[in-house]
Amino acid sequence: MEAAVDVVTSAGGTSWRRAGLAGAAIGVVAAGAAAGVAVERLTVGRGMRKKARLALDSTGPYGSLRGEPGRARADDGTELYYEVEETDPDQDVAPRRRRLFGRRNPAPVTVVFSHGYCLNQDSWHFQRAALRGAVRAVYWDQRSHGRSERGRAQAEGGGPVDIEQLGRDLKAVIDAAAPEGPLVLVGHSMGGMTVMALADQYPELIRDRVAGVAFVGTSSGKLGEVNYGLPVAGVNAVRRVLPGVLKALGQRADLVEKGRRATADLFASVIKRYSFAGRDVDPAVARFAERMIESTPIDVVAEFYPAFADHDKADALRHFAALPVLVLAGDKDLVTPSEHSEAIADLLPDAELVIVPDAGHLAMLEHPETVTDRLADLLVRAREQARSTAV
Repeated sequence: MEAAVDVVTSAGGTSWRRAGLAGAAIGVVAAGAAAGVAVERLTVGRGMRKKARLALDSTGPYGSLRGEPGRARADDGTELYYEVEETDPDQDVAPRRRRLFGRRNPAPVTVVFSHGYCLNQDSWHFQRAALRGAVRAVYWDQRSHGRSERGRAQAEGGGPVDIEQLGRDLKAVIDAAAPEGPLVLVGHSMGGMTVMALADQYPELIRDRVAGVAFVGTSSGKLGEVNYGLPVAGVNAVRRVLPGVLKALGQRADLVEKGRRATADLFASVIKRYSFAGRDVDPAVARFAERMIESTPIDVVAEFYPAFADHDKADALRHFAALPVLVLAGDKDLVTPSEHSEAIADLLPDAELVIVPDAGHLAMLEHPETVTDRLADLLVRAREQARSTAV
């Protein structure tokens, strides 16, 4: 049986029912982006660009939504920060609630959002705004990202992070923020890998409690074959030296952070190329993504990068075979190309596969209505799954 494939034709044309690696890539593609930055400098002064960034930082609403804060403790003692958005019976969300659940009271499903590499929970801003009050949701920051504590094992010299650790971290967050009731797991990029690692280590949790899963711009393995849109010869050379370079940079974090601030224009150009596909992205959204990525210290970038080459969780996907699954990718994603999402769908033939045109790695920011529509459709199916399981 073939997976259901849906190529979206517009950002907002679907109904509710029919609805990172970017940090490491900076070191890979910086030289290629330099020419475009040089041209920009001929027409726009550095001072003007700095003022524009500050203006966007002060006025942009993105990342401003907050929930009830909480902290979970990972198995190595690292404190993981999360926020809970409860359903709000007093808020006027009736149209959204009916679209998601119909007129009857919904099953008490909790949606858990896991973000990607060099991002944080605020990367789900648009989905959070759309679903707020209509569903119970948990947003969390992966270790060493956002408001979570720096991984203690890593801070104490315990070596790089592996994806298995992230799966255990997610389990700790679920135990603290959603200890009972059905779950829908949503993961973007590294967050999707985290969900796969959770299933690999805790298959009984998936069997007993999970009612639906969404994989957004992620991969089940073979990330070492990604070329980031670069020539083969250049990519091979970079792959040989990048791990060592990142490790060395991580050991000189203070110096590197000063250099990143001094080359902010180049940094922004690289982030935009590897985050978005369209040229007409809202500058405030582009700056929002840049701010999240640049807030990730270089030593954290270095600690996480080796995990992606080792990531192989294709076998773990079998634990989701009986569930409603959404697999969504941008057709111009250079970080986790859409072929990786197609490979996931091949292993989950009943999954809904959505390829979003003119979308890059951060599809949930670039085409938020499309992503939110498809998530809403998944939640409808997950609710029915939860009901049938409870009977």
